[in-house]
Amino acid sequence: MFQLNKLLIIGVGLIGGSLALALRKAGAVREIVGAGRTLESLEKAVELGVIDRFTRNITEEVPGSDVVVVATPVLSFDATIQTIAQSNYHDSIVTDVASVKKQIAESAERHFGTDYSGFIGAHPIAGAEHSGVSAAFADLFHGKRTILTPTDRTGDEAVETVRNMWITAGSVVSDMDVNLHDDLVAASSHLPHLVAFGLVHYIANHQSSRECFDLAASGFYDFTRIASSDATMWHDISMTNSEAIARELEGYINELSAILRSVTNRDGATLEKILTTAKSTRDRNLALWQDSGSQN
Repeated sequence: MFQLNKLLIIGVGLIGGSLALALRKAGAVREIVGAGRTLESLEKAVELGVIDRFTRNITEEVPGSDVVVVATPVLSFDATIQTIAQSNYHDSIVTDVASVKKQIAESAERHFGTDYSGFIGAHPIAGAEHSGVSAAFADLFHGKRTILTPTDRTGDEAVETVRNMWITAGSVVSDMDVNLHDDLVAASSHLPHLVAFGLVHYIANHQSSRECFDLAASGFYDFTRIASSDATMWHDISMTNSEAIARELEGYINELSAILRSVTNRDGATLEKILTTAKSTRDRNLALWQDSGSQN
């Protein structure tokens, strides 16, 4: 049975808090220590039973921690790793939960050095439109995929420990190259979020904005649900994976241009082909996704 004596979670929000609750529910950890930016959030995490206690000094808690999970915003990751590197971290495994992996792997190598084998990137593909520790729940990762991104320097112990941690949390775990990961999530995750944010922003600035929102039905709110996600997190992700995201945005703009031309020219045949292809593709992949148990 997978068991940790001490887990340190830096950033006890939706993802970090849900991981803590999942491992606690499984009886897989004896002590969970939290760290974060605000005292109020950490106190709330203790009150909710997400963590056992919290610290304001990361370097004091890293030694003796079996696993250190960095669940902070992406742009603060480098500073967090630098702080961890100032402690006696060599006997601990360090991992993260970010949806961008290449820059994080480079940051870990820069601060930990090339002789440390205990860092491994991880990306649980799960979330919700609400954020913060109050939104955390134990079953968030049940049936969801978690991608591990080991590098040439990652040791077997780190891979297996983090793999078993996520399996215990209910996730389905697989491995992927860091560069491939960032390219794929730019299209499948980062682009859809920015499109949703962009659509709401467009309607908010529309000359008939109020009337548009008054007429909006469930389709609009289903499509734009993820625009209620944490804006700071998505700002950071966009800045960190900017090259891949820009490439996907350009591709999507080309797709919109094709739709615009078909509507402008009343080219019904082209428009129908686009719409029917999109519908059949979504229906087929939605069925596969639901069969895999990955639905939110």
